[in-house]
Amino acid sequence: MSNLSNVLSGIAQNDFVIVGRVGIDFTPPAGVAIEDAENCMVAMGGSSANIAAGICKLGGKASLVTCVSDDAIGKYCINQLKRYGVNSDHVRAVGGEFRNSLAFYETRLEGHQSIIYRNGAADFEMSIEDVEAVDYKKFGALITAGTVFAAEPSRSAAFRAFALAKEAGIPIIFDVDYRPYSWPSAEVAEEVLSKAGALSDVIVANDEEFGFMAGGIEKGEAKARALSATSASIVVYKMGHKGAITFADGEEITTGIYKVDALKPTGAGDSFMAGFMASLAAGMGMETAVLRGSACAAIVVAKPGCAPAMPNNEQLEAFLANHSGPCKA
Repeated sequence: MSNLSNVLSGIAQNDFVIVGRVGIDFTPPAGVAIEDAENCMVAMGGSSANIAAGICKLGGKASLVTCVSDDAIGKYCINQLKRYGVNSDHVRAVGGEFRNSLAFYETRLEGHQSIIYRNGAADFEMSIEDVEAVDYKKFGALITAGTVFAAEPSRSAAFRAFALAKEAGIPIIFDVDYRPYSWPSAEVAEEVLSKAGALSDVIVANDEEFGFMAGGIEKGEAKARALSATSASIVVYKMGHKGAITFADGEEITTGIYKVDALKPTGAGDSFMAGFMASLAAGMGMETAVLRGSACAAIVVAKPGCAPAMPNNEQLEAFLANHSGPCKA
């Protein structure tokens, strides 16, 4: 079997171990600025948790590995994971002054604000012992998002999880998800994210993130192409409204986006990853899987919330049946 065949075989098990944070999101009503809000919707958040919830909504299995604060917010996060069907056996509560990630973001495009509180973040306390407690052979693939590498001990733990996944023979799926505010410096981020990318079998990132890893946005597409030629079996180079280029098995597949009346810019990447993985797990072709991931992203940006807005299979099929189809910029 080719390396791509091994990757797809792992994904086809539709049972993912996902390393990274779960948080709590507060969202004012549509069109209302945070500073003017008098009430908010409350929902589960955090990139890795959102991906896990999206996969479960689409019929897959997901287990999260992370730390939460040993308080009511941490308990809320665990309760929400269970509500979405995400296994939380490897979510550890940490005491002291460590606190759960908390996000405020608006349901509006013009002047959109997303504010994330990550000081003393509980999820950065994930340890090597936490990831070593997982039996990776029970899963088909590992997924993580870049924020997990932004601080210690989480960074070393995540790289240890990568090593254990490789020992178990399961593919590593990496959403670069670069958030500058989480990192001590851009230089550290570039070095660490590039190291993680070189170890990954599937890499998903936008043009700015690939450009960041390459040392300039104009070098991003070449970086994506180089990773697909040297280490990764699948590389998805996302270009916002211009669609995406997917590099796989020597092919370059260009796809468009599903246009919708967007309410917000947040949640699209997490929903894309969930839809992309679920579609590959169902045995769909690469182009179809990317397009279904793009449809999931479109559904989420047209609704309030992230995890609550992610579609199940019935909602995804209804969207595809009623939409005129993808278009390129």
